[in-house]
Amino acid sequence: MSLEITCTRNEADKKQISRCKETIENSSGSLEAISKILSLAGSEVRLKILFLLNIENELCPCDIADILEMSVPAVSQHIRKMKDAGIIISRREGQTLYYSLVKSEDNVLNGIFNSISTRKKTA
Repeated sequence: MSLEITCTRNEADKKQISRCKETIENSSGSLEAISKILSLAGSEVRLKILFLLNIENELCPCDIADILEMSVPAVSQHIRKMKDAGIIISRREGQTLYYSLVKSEDNVLNGIFNSISTRKKTA
């Protein structure tokens, strides 16, 4: 199958286009993983949950619900989506589940978290 490149410009840089296509193809796995994470973090509530898990390392749904002033079932729905996507993991202690970030996903999220400014209240 031959690729015919057409363009309205006077001249398309065929080498650049081929190089970029190859780069995209070679990066497709990483791009897909990052897209999945950013899609989930696109919800403000889920971004807050991810941010809190990054700061605290692990939290239970009740703690997250109290912090975000939400119901536990509402928080649990968000957690389920992130867990199904493989961004967070859980561990059980008695009847309580604790959630934390999957370490392999930290790199993508750290860039986002580093751009979030926190203001400390002064007395």
